[in-house]
Amino acid sequence: MRLALAAALALALAAPALAQTPAPRQPTISVMGTGEAELKPDFATIFVSVETKGDTVAQASSANSAGTERVLARIQNLGIKKEDIQTANFQVFQTPMQVGPDGKEIKQPKFSANHQLRIKTRNIDGVGQLAGEILASGDMTFQSVSFGLDRQEEGGDKAREAAVRDAKRQADVYAAAAGVALGRLVEIRDGSAQPVEPYANMRMEMRAAKSPESVPLVPPATIRYTANVQLVWELAQKP
Repeated sequence: MRLALAAALALALAAPALAQTPAPRQPTISVMGTGEAELKPDFATIFVSVETKGDTVAQASSANSAGTERVLARIQNLGIKKEDIQTANFQVFQTPMQVGPDGKEIKQPKFSANHQLRIKTRNIDGVGQLAGEILASGDMTFQSVSFGLDRQEEGGDKAREAAVRDAKRQADVYAAAAGVALGRLVEIRDGSAQPVEPYANMRMEMRAAKSPESVPLVPPATIRYTANVQLVWELAQKP
């Protein structure tokens, strides 16, 4: 009787330990996929600036306001809608000191006002002509041009889809080479998706032209997006 009771007690004490024994870990495969997508740009954004000077902040600002009004009228005469012209930045600062060839300070107004404007155009092929018109103006300075999409997320989403297909392709290759099969997908780790566009910020260092001429800007045929993703599958024996 005592032996039977001792055996039963031993089994009861051992049961929790047996229950806590971890199950065999399911083998998995983790693969990083990369993808690309190329979409035609929908619009171009040109940045120009209007800079004026004055002996006081008020004089510099007043002159800038008048100069900006002339610039806005000129830009609209080029076929750009008013709602497609916006202020990107405005600042008034002390004019930096300049020294002439003789080493003496060049006398100039104490304050400078700079008004940066953002111009949006959907005439991608006409960007060079528009830049030439701007350069021919003495009222504004051409700064840079960039190209973009109306739906930025579309490029990223297409690149992500390509990244998932790439990860699945790699996983199939690894599984076939190892003589196993892919089981269920157990994890998706999102990576980054961003545009890789070499002409995203083309800066112009040109003086004003004597007459309007087309600037040799070559818009990109497409804007390229890249993305990466990490996928994890369980592995199973081939049936």
